[in-house]
This record gives sequence, C-alpha cells and structure tokens, in this order.
Amino acid sequence: MKYLLALDQGTTSSRALVVDHDGKVVAVAQKEFTQIFPQPGWVEHDPKEIWASQIGVAADALSHAGASIKDVAAIGITNQRETTVVWDRKTGEPIHNAIVWQDRRTAPFCDKLRAAGHAKVIQEKSGLVIDAYFSGTKVNWLLDNVPGAREKANRGELAFGTVDSWLIWKLTDGAVHVTDESNASRTLFLNLHTKQWDDELLGILNVPRSVLPEVHSSSEVYGKAKGTLEGIPIAGIAGDQQSALFGQACMKPGMAKNTYGTGSFMLINTGNEAVPSKNNLLTTIAWRVGQEKTVYALEGSVFITGAVVQWLRDSLKVIRTSAEVEELALSVPDNGGVYFVPAFVGLGAPHWDAYARGTIVGLTRGSTSAHIARAALEAIAYQVADVLFAMEADSGVKLAELRVDGGAAGNNHLMQFQADILGIPVVRTANPEATAFGSVYLAGLAVGFYKSTDEIVAQWASDRTFEPKMSADQRQKLQAEWNKALGRAKGWLS
Repeated sequence: MKYLLALDQGTTSSRALVVDHDGKVVAVAQKEFTQIFPQPGWVEHDPKEIWASQIGVAADALSHAGASIKDVAAIGITNQRETTVVWDRKTGEPIHNAIVWQDRRTAPFCDKLRAAGHAKVIQEKSGLVIDAYFSGTKVNWLLDNVPGAREKANRGELAFGTVDSWLIWKLTDGAVHVTDESNASRTLFLNLHTKQWDDELLGILNVPRSVLPEVHSSSEVYGKAKGTLEGIPIAGIAGDQQSALFGQACMKPGMAKNTYGTGSFMLINTGNEAVPSKNNLLTTIAWRVGQEKTVYALEGSVFITGAVVQWLRDSLKVIRTSAEVEELALSVPDNGGVYFVPAFVGLGAPHWDAYARGTIVGLTRGSTSAHIARAALEAIAYQVADVLFAMEADSGVKLAELRVDGGAAGNNHLMQFQADILGIPVVRTANPEATAFGSVYLAGLAVGFYKSTDEIVAQWASDRTFEPKMSADQRQKLQAEWNKALGRAKGWLS
C-alpha cells in the first residue's frame, strides 16, 4: 500500500489529500461549502453538506492520484474542532444545522455559568474557560431549543459529536461513534486528568452522558470505512490545531507552532504534564499515540485572523483576491496611526471578551484603504503576540522560535512584522499542509506505515526564517498603541 488519505474538514472547505510515504502530496481536492448566518453572531453549517463535500473530495483526490482504495493504507481525519453536530441515532439525520465554533449564541448562558460560580471547577477539570466557543454550551442550546430534543436525548436516541465523530459515523454507516482525546478536550465535558467524560461537568452543562461518543487515542484503528472508501482503516484523528502541532514535528516540550487560518491558533507542547494557565490560555490535550502517555499543550485561540482579509475582500471590496492584500499594505510606508481590532465575533485568548466588536481607530482625512489593509495585517500579528507572551508566562519557557503554517503564513510582510513584534525568529514550514499531515502521520503510525515519530521528524523542513529587525523601543511603542485600540473594542455590546 503506497498511500495515506487525509480528510481535512475545515471551517470553510472540505479537503482531501493523497500522501505518499516520503511526505509528498500526490493529489489534493477541495470544495467550499455554505456558511449560514441566521442572526448576527450566529454561524451554522449543514452537516449533510459537510459530509457530501468531504466524501466527494476524497473520491476526487483518489481519482487525481490514479489510486484505488486498495492503494490506501489508512485514513486520517482532522477537523474544525468545537463545531457541534447532534443527530438521531436511528435515522442518522441531524436534528439541526451544526453550530460552528465561531458562533456566539450561547454567550448569555456562559454569563449564567460564571455568575453561578462554575468557572473554577470547569477550568480545573477541563482546562478550558467558560466561553461560547466550546461545544458544551452548544449541545445544551440544541437540546433546549430543538423541539423534543431533550426528551429524545434522555431516552438515548440522540448522538453528539464534533465533526470528526460525525464523519466517522457517516464513513462507517453508523457503526462507530468515537472521538479522540484531542477533540474531546475541546468540549467542556472531558476531565483532562482522568481523560474521561466527567459527570460533574455534564451536570453543570445539563447534558446527558448518553449522547457522547467513546473517547479513544489519536492513533489507532477505530473501524473500517464502508461505501466509497470501502475497507480502508480509519486510523488517525486529531483536531486541526493539534494535528498541525504534530504535522509541524513539535514533538518535544517547549516547541510551539502557530497556524494562520480563519482564526489563528498557537500551541506549545508541554509534554506529559497538563500545565494550568494563569493567563487565560487553554490547557488542552495535544494527542495520544496508541498506548503511549497523553501529550498536553497550552493553546491560545484567536478567532479572526485570515477572516479579516476575507472581510476586506468580500465586504469592503478593497481587494479582489486575498493575495492582493500584501501589495496594498506595502503601498504605504506604515499604518498611518491606524489600528484595526477585528473582534467580529468577540475576542479569544487571552482576553475572552464575547462582547467586544470590530473596531478601527486612529482614522484621519489622510487614511486610505491601504492603511486599513496594513492595520488589518498588523492586527493578525498583534493578536498572535498577545497569545505568545501569555504562553511564555504560563509555561516558564522563553520560545527559541515560532513555527508557522496556514494560508496567511505565505504573506512575507506579515511574517516579517510577526517576527519584529515577537522579537524571536518565525520559521515557515516548507510543507503548507501541516494540519492534514498531522492526521495522516497519526494514521500511518497506527497501521505500521511509519515505524516511529523519528521518520516524521526527518520529513520536516523549513521554507524560510524571518529574523526580528525592529528595535525594542519601537516594538514597545507599537504594542502600547495596540493595547489602547484593544481597550476601545472591549465590552462594546452591553
């Protein structure tokens, strides 16, 4: 068997990659799917469209590779993580659209949980903060707002899953209902220390245990696919950001990566220790390979980074393609005093303000679309820096470098500014598909396609290193201005 198949189910598109043993992408297929915005701050996907697009691109990628299912050793799945699907166990039909990780509808419920004094126990047990971002409050909303759902759940007739669970259910025709530790650790239901679903957390969130999938490691054979991918073992699962950490070969404690996607997600490997955060980061499970010990990470999640460039393109129409933003930004020598806080869906780590909203400050008569574009790119770097400084404080580790991947990592101006604001080298991976590769590496280890992680580390290579060039004084001045702009954006909604 020559290949592994990655199913990379993201927030805006489903992708599939056929990968060979040397880490070469033989074929790739991608399909965007519908983003549904029923109300301001609400974001949904159609689970059936997620499935149709994902199985469709899997067939396309195999076809482009000239490969048959007999050539594929295993399937690895990586996915948008906190997006929540609830479906009927008998019919396999979703009871509602999926509620996407960006969705803020459960912010008032989160306020109630905090007011009731649950923040401490939730953070101690789950490693997470109370926020609308995570699956737990979304499941609660679905059970309370879809007619008859809570009664059905109490009778054991409904199944909940993050997108990995939904895909595996569909791939196995309803035979397997599982998730892995990395995805389970994003729900608010998992006890990080026992690595089991926690009855106290389930009670606080008012969700019955009967809806939950079984929790497994990130690298084992969960079952075999039926239908289009008949007989291929499904052998790797990791939430997209943990998958990118693995794909970036950050195998040792103290190694960190940032992925620039719709949002930005920075993780640092903390080894076999779940390090509690004092700076509003998340303690999360990175992965577990088979019977080995669980590897933990600290994570900072920024909700809007690449999406701010999409907003410039689709809403303001100041660029025609995302790639044009770099040229527009570089058409002015600096930001002209303009700062852009893209808190379109609130602020994530380390601020956790669901009521912040997007803000552009410092505008004058001389401000142009180029200044706004430059401020938008710089905002990506500032938000990432806020996370990294919190991460260094929590972990006690001064990072030697930051490994980067994802779409916006291809923007040289942004990467140079990122290095300048951080004051450490930013290393761009030669493989832009780190997220997908993490999942197939995990799958490959499970079926013996790879013998050890040493083979995976040997495949990692850098494309370019951006060294910091900015003076410390200039860095501090810009950071202070950014913090002032943040203050204007926070708590905008009452």
